[in-house]
Amino acid sequence: MQLLVTGGNGFIGRRVCRRAVSDGHDVTSVARSGPPATEKRGPWAGAVDWHAADIFAPHEWRDTLTGTDCVVHSIGTLDESPDQGVTLERLNGDAAVVAALEAERAGVDRFVYVSSSTKPPGVRDAYIDARRRAEAAIADLQLSVVVPRFGPVYGPDQPHFSTVTNALVATLGRWEPLARRLGDDRPFSVEQASTAIYRLAVDDTVPTGPVSAPTLATLAARQPTV
Repeated sequence: MQLLVTGGNGFIGRRVCRRAVSDGHDVTSVARSGPPATEKRGPWAGAVDWHAADIFAPHEWRDTLTGTDCVVHSIGTLDESPDQGVTLERLNGDAAVVAALEAERAGVDRFVYVSSSTKPPGVRDAYIDARRRAEAAIADLQLSVVVPRFGPVYGPDQPHFSTVTNALVATLGRWEPLARRLGDDRPFSVEQASTAIYRLAVDDTVPTGPVSAPTLATLAARQPTV
């Protein structure tokens, strides 16, 4: 199978790439800064085609879609730098619409848009509004669209959490009785999240549309088939 991961050098995206490579899939990453930093690479990184391109400039990366079976869109942000074109609306919503339209145009079969169950505390409502707007905009495209909605995702190198916040979220996520009580907003480790996303990408028996926490948790825990 041929996968393209937008934001494949990021917190979640590079782990999706790693898992896909380990299962023998052909993997391309499209990210503005190319490959991840040296200290975040492993032997698996040599098997990924790292393509440096701006998602908002499709002519820079459109050719990478040739032969692609599934696009995993993992671009997003909680931080804004409007003078650099980085806003909640643009990175969390518009980027997904651009990527999905290009995937449809290229004849890609499946598009996995990594979304969110809710907005994080202290972040503008524009964050979740952009997510939901993008979900609605791509729902009826001529390809299978799957939308995993995650609560907070914790783990090493989490770029948006302080050390204290990351540790607190991890504690909540690891205590399963409490995690379940948080419902759709339950925390996931980055390994759990990337595993669920990968399985949504390669398993076309999973229904399209939004995917909530109970299903994501089941996918993350499911043993791989041999």
